Amino acid sequence: MTSPAAAPGPLSGPIAASNTRKAAPIAATIAAVIRDGHVLLVRRANPPDENCWAFPGGKINAGEPLEAATARELLEETGVVAEPLHVFDAVDVFDRDDTGALRRHFILIAMLCRWQSGEPVAGDDARDARWIALADLEGHELATSFGVARLARKAAALMAAS
Repeated sequence: MTSPAAAPGPLSGPIAASNTRKAAPIAATIAAVIRDGHVLLVRRANPPDENCWAFPGGKINAGEPLEAATARELLEETGVVAEPLHVFDAVDVFDRDDTGALRRHFILIAMLCRWQSGEPVAGDDARDARWIALADLEGHELATSFGVARLARKAAALMAAS
């Protein structure tokens, strides 16, 4: 998941859309779990964001409610149990090849979650899973997927207000 939505360029509109349309966008959920000034992140084991830190999450199965998909993906990737509270953001992510051609379009639905139990242990397609201090997201030492710091700050503000 390499780039956010781009501004319209010279090849925008119906013609460009028909040239890049490969398949329907893929709906996926991401779980934002904040606890004691830390956010739960996983280091991705597979492309497109291999080795980048990101929110736990994944594809929503047909017929699966968003809350159930969020809880399932969170448990599979981290071993952590959390209560999905509500959607707080959605992000377009475009996975492009080396030539810039669209491979996949993801719509990531960010769900705020309240931690209930468990400590992170990497599972499923996560190489690592841990609590990361929110302050550490501001530096460049941590390679993160696009938008992680912004979404983590937003989730922390929402949790503090609740």
